[in-house]
Amino acid sequence: MKQALTVVRYHYVRPLERTRFPTIKALHVNQFRQQLEYIRRFYSVVSMVEVLAAASGAALLPPRACLLTFDDAYLDHWVYVFPILHDAGLSGAFYPTRRAVIERRLLEVNKVHFILAALPDKEMLASEINRLAEAARDRFDFASLSELATQYGRPSRFDPATVVYIKRMLQHALPKALRAEIADGLFRRFVSADETAFAEELYMSIDQARTMQKCGMHFGGHGSDHLWLSRLAEEEQAQEIDGSSALLTQIGVPGDQRSFCFPYGDYDATTLRLLTDRGYRVAFTTKDDLAYLEAGRLLELPRLATNDLPTVASNAPNEWTARVLGE
Repeated sequence: MKQALTVVRYHYVRPLERTRFPTIKALHVNQFRQQLEYIRRFYSVVSMVEVLAAASGAALLPPRACLLTFDDAYLDHWVYVFPILHDAGLSGAFYPTRRAVIERRLLEVNKVHFILAALPDKEMLASEINRLAEAARDRFDFASLSELATQYGRPSRFDPATVVYIKRMLQHALPKALRAEIADGLFRRFVSADETAFAEELYMSIDQARTMQKCGMHFGGHGSDHLWLSRLAEEEQAQEIDGSSALLTQIGVPGDQRSFCFPYGDYDATTLRLLTDRGYRVAFTTKDDLAYLEAGRLLELPRLATNDLPTVASNAPNEWTARVLGE
């Protein structure tokens, strides 16, 4: 029997007006409190322990089960999210990377986020990336800028076309060394000259993760460097997953309680096989849908974005909640 589960994904949760980057795409901590109240009105918040038990057939989830997941191990999660959940007697699932928590280095995805937050003129930023890329063409082999614009300059659900183009150029469209060169330069020019200090401010520490784990929070794998897994060779994918597994061991996560969250929601058949071989029992995508625990699909569970549920506690059930209430 397949069991229904609503999984909600969160990233930055912070009091935006008190930060240096108030335009970063984040959920205000007050909105998080309100959304949590909304969720508790209509759902039963469950822990990863309950999800894993249900996935193995050892238990049943309660009606309208809801799992809260938090990607990238931001310090926000330690300072704001953890106390709120702990005070409410709730558990969340957190997904850190080794690069951020152990090495204290910025993830590529976060460099891009803060470059975008620091520069309001996105067309100018895209033009500057194009200029820097073209100036390096004698050192790197990549498609023409017009081809890249056609392929990646398309709006997404959350971003206009120019922002999607900027993200993809600095995430995977350009050669690895070139995009690192461009992103590092832009970050130093417009955000911070001290990447290590910035990382210390952005991510939770290993000791904070251990404390949260001991207090009932779950920690799962999110890769070693937060890369697009399907774009890696099998050996590189294995290194990403194994680095993540090593971090979970350091945090204190038991080997039989391993879950994974795909960076960027990206994976392929090789990823699924590697996770299965290493004992990961459930994994989460970024596909927007309700999840169902059923054999053969446990490593491809969809999640709703925080935007998919109301951030006002008193709101009537929205379409996603109505679907759950109708089942």
